[in-house]
Amino acid sequence: MILIVDDIDANLIALKKTLEVHGLSVEVANSGEEALKKILKTYYSLIILDVQMPGMDGFEVAEILAQSNRTKDIPVLFLSAISKEKKYISRGYASGAVDYITKPVDPDLLILKVKSFLKISEQQRDLKRIQEMLSTEIEIRKAAQDKLSSEMQQLQFVLESLPQMAFVLSQEGTLEYVNQQWFDYSNDKMTFPKRHPDDEKIWDKWKASLKKGKQFTSEIRLQELKSSNFCYFMMKVAPIQSAGIITKWVGTFTDIHQQKTANEQLESLVQERTKEMILKNEDLEFSNTELQQFAWVVSHDLKEPIRKIEMIVKMVKDRFIEKDSPAVDYIDRAENSARRMRLLIDDLLVYSRLSAAVSLEETDLNMVMKEVLDDLDSEVHPKQPTITISKLPIIPGIPSQLRQVFQNLIGNALKFTKPGIPPIISVTWTQVADKSIDSPEDQKGKFCKIIVKDNGIGFDESLLHKIFIIFQSLNNRKLYEGTGIGLAIAKKIIEKHNGIITAKSKVDEGASFIVILPL
Repeated sequence: MILIVDDIDANLIALKKTLEVHGLSVEVANSGEEALKKILKTYYSLIILDVQMPGMDGFEVAEILAQSNRTKDIPVLFLSAISKEKKYISRGYASGAVDYITKPVDPDLLILKVKSFLKISEQQRDLKRIQEMLSTEIEIRKAAQDKLSSEMQQLQFVLESLPQMAFVLSQEGTLEYVNQQWFDYSNDKMTFPKRHPDDEKIWDKWKASLKKGKQFTSEIRLQELKSSNFCYFMMKVAPIQSAGIITKWVGTFTDIHQQKTANEQLESLVQERTKEMILKNEDLEFSNTELQQFAWVVSHDLKEPIRKIEMIVKMVKDRFIEKDSPAVDYIDRAENSARRMRLLIDDLLVYSRLSAAVSLEETDLNMVMKEVLDDLDSEVHPKQPTITISKLPIIPGIPSQLRQVFQNLIGNALKFTKPGIPPIISVTWTQVADKSIDSPEDQKGKFCKIIVKDNGIGFDESLLHKIFIIFQSLNNRKLYEGTGIGLAIAKKIIEKHNGIITAKSKVDEGASFIVILPL
């Protein structure tokens, strides 16, 4: 935008038309006062100013413009038909004008000058903007440099207080700072400590990581100056970034020599102990095999005399003892003791066999439960029990052993009943997420949770740790027959199937035995 200032309207109109013909935007003012008012509101790229004007003349307007930071860079072109003397022209340049043209003026020359001054004005504005941007950039960089310097001082203070060797690298990886601990392993702050010859590959990896701008962590051995011994360190080097650009690297060497040495000694000890355990395990397996064979032979040999004792006692009772004789009670006790002895031998034989390796097969627990109920039918009939069994899953297992588990659990539920109350037994299951008693139900879980619940006499749950131990019994053996091996057998079988078994109960409120097995 160009401002033309002249007190003669004819001059304004003629000059405005001349400039507008060449596509230039123009505004006009009839006096110096009006021109200053317009200049306060609008920025002009060029002011064409008449010298002789009533009131404030052109020189005064130019001098006022030159005194203001906002307008001092606006080029002023004096155009006068009267003041042609040298003193006026000199004053015009002195007041800050870029040119002084006297009339008559060649329109083409005027247009060339106007366009040149407009271009110069535009370039000056561009230069000013660039200067302002550079000034702002310098201030930002200076502030960033001051901040970085402050942060580096803080970092150095922190690194100096560390027990580790600490160092700062330039962007290219040159040492710039090391803390006091450094000099236990290097005489020079610009030289890294001597590395073990076998760790040169680690150093090469760090150099490669530095080039890629990635953090690096590795064990490395460095030589201590005092002892000349190589000690283990954990080397960590991380980049410091500013605006996404790596400016520094910070690294530490943490002494792990004692820990490393202890670990190596521990590993050596573990290897020795492992070898010992393998040998002892082989001896144990051999002994276990011998024990199983011994248990089988002893059980077989013991069962024969027990059968003879039972048979002889029964024959004596039937042939030689009268029904009302006091000897009947002693004969009955002998029969019961012989029967318990036979059951104990059978249970011990079953328990000893559980250590033998047997392959798992697909086992339908519904068929297992049917066989259990068929076996118990004749024994449980007198108590008139109610037994409900949900449809159970098919799992990998050993059918005969799982049958033994549920036979023992349901047998216990039928054995430990309240006097005069028919037993009620239920067998239910849910699919759960993992091998845990409190595992939530999960349709995609990999385990089944089977619960055998009864309404019997129950037990004190604080004694739960005892019921799965062999020969342990929480109840009077005179009132409730048993060898104390049944639940121990069940626990061993379930664990052999990679499962767990436990129970929840309260005295006189029944019991719930919980079995979790993999599907």
